[in-house]
Amino acid sequence: MRDLKIPASRHPEKAHRPDNAQPKKPDWIRVKAPGGKGYQDTHKIMRDHGLSTVCEEAGCPNVGECWSQGHATMMIMGEICTRGCTFCNVATGRPDALDVFEPGRVADAVKKLGLKHVVITSVDRDDVADGGAEHFAMTIRAVRKQAPDTTIEILTPDFLKSDPGALETVVGARPDVFNHNLETVPGLYPSVRPGARYFHSLRLLQRVKELDPSMFTKSGIMVGLGENRESVMQVMDDMRAADIDFLTIGQYLQPTPKHHAVDRFVTPDEFKAYENAAFGKGFLMVSATPLTRSSYHAGDDFARLRAAREAKLGLA
Repeated sequence: MRDLKIPASRHPEKAHRPDNAQPKKPDWIRVKAPGGKGYQDTHKIMRDHGLSTVCEEAGCPNVGECWSQGHATMMIMGEICTRGCTFCNVATGRPDALDVFEPGRVADAVKKLGLKHVVITSVDRDDVADGGAEHFAMTIRAVRKQAPDTTIEILTPDFLKSDPGALETVVGARPDVFNHNLETVPGLYPSVRPGARYFHSLRLLQRVKELDPSMFTKSGIMVGLGENRESVMQVMDDMRAADIDFLTIGQYLQPTPKHHAVDRFVTPDEFKAYENAAFGKGFLMVSATPLTRSSYHAGDDFARLRAAREAKLGLA
């Protein structure tokens, strides 16, 4: 397939609108409003267990579809983040103390939802010495106990300010997939992810593979923030050098006018070109569409990821 040229951070259409105006949202990015019995049932289980979900806190556009199927991404360690990333709609501030009973409630909700695959993420907790690593480990162990047949995918913070050994604690609990999102290209970190460090995040994922070569690793970026094609290709190469198995690429959507502006809406054809390029670079699994998010269709994608590894090893 012919590579589609993606303009650099300045685009012709941008010159014809005010700096504070957003490009018009295209038809391919629209989703249905949430509702229906499945959605309400999932909502009730989350509320009954006092649990937060990134689906709600981050304003995910796929919440209606996922919740109607009984899928929800659990967000542990509270609803307040200690970071202030300009793309994220999760509240920033001083969090409450960690809830030691939360891992058990998460496990009970996973069991009641009958999940075959669960994604567990969290806010950043720079106020906690280990960044919440032990809390992640406790949650993984609790889910294993109550729902032993459920595969577990975690989406962790970067543990940038944590004590040594935090990553080892999480990997030692043996999730099936370790995900940490790079979020954007390195040149945009100062404006998009100012509290993080690109190469630290990359090294975190590489270190997971060193600790447990059998563990699947996953990472994702958003596009439409001002990056260009060359910088996205470089991120792919960096990820493959770190032996990352699974790449996700989705369209950035501005949560509120106070957040980082949408630079452009990337077309479905451009996403397909990114997907083809990523598979060509050796990723086992790639999800690249406008509505792709880290946990969107995560269970089905995990099954394909596992099948891809087996085929590569000649076990299929």
